[in-house]
Amino acid sequence: MSLIEVDKDVAAGTMTVVAEFDAPVERVWRLWEDPRQLEKWWGPPTYPATVVSHDLTPGGKVHYFMTGPEGDQPHGWWRVIAVDPPQRLEFEDGFADESGNPLPDMPTMVIVVTLTARQGGGTRMVTATTFPSTEAMESLLAMGMEEGMAAAMGQIDGLLAAG
Repeated sequence: MSLIEVDKDVAAGTMTVVAEFDAPVERVWRLWEDPRQLEKWWGPPTYPATVVSHDLTPGGKVHYFMTGPEGDQPHGWWRVIAVDPPQRLEFEDGFADESGNPLPDMPTMVIVVTLTARQGGGTRMVTATTFPSTEAMESLLAMGMEEGMAAAMGQIDGLLAAG
């Protein structure tokens, strides 16, 4: 797996995940840009994702759901804040109802993805998540966010190797 480190700073309300891949920045960017590729890794292996809508432009929205082993389908949404292909993506992420509408009683977070070329080839991907409060961070971590993100990113190497 290409996961290098996970740094949680509860006082700052942040979690930063660093991963490296043996593929150029443009290829790793397509994992975010192409909804069919995104759904092959965004959910952990036991909760594969299905992308319903995908508008990766500032102000655009992404609606997806994950299907669990018992058939449950939690939905999620993104509101795209900024896009600078192929280096940077910033979006607000949260839980949704079946129509993709945000669930107001669930916490949201802001995620900034930065892709940079590594010396000697490959890509470093830094995914920095900012939570609105310590309570929101603790709640989402208790729900398995860190483990889910690590498992999801663990699928990227195979996807990149497959072309």
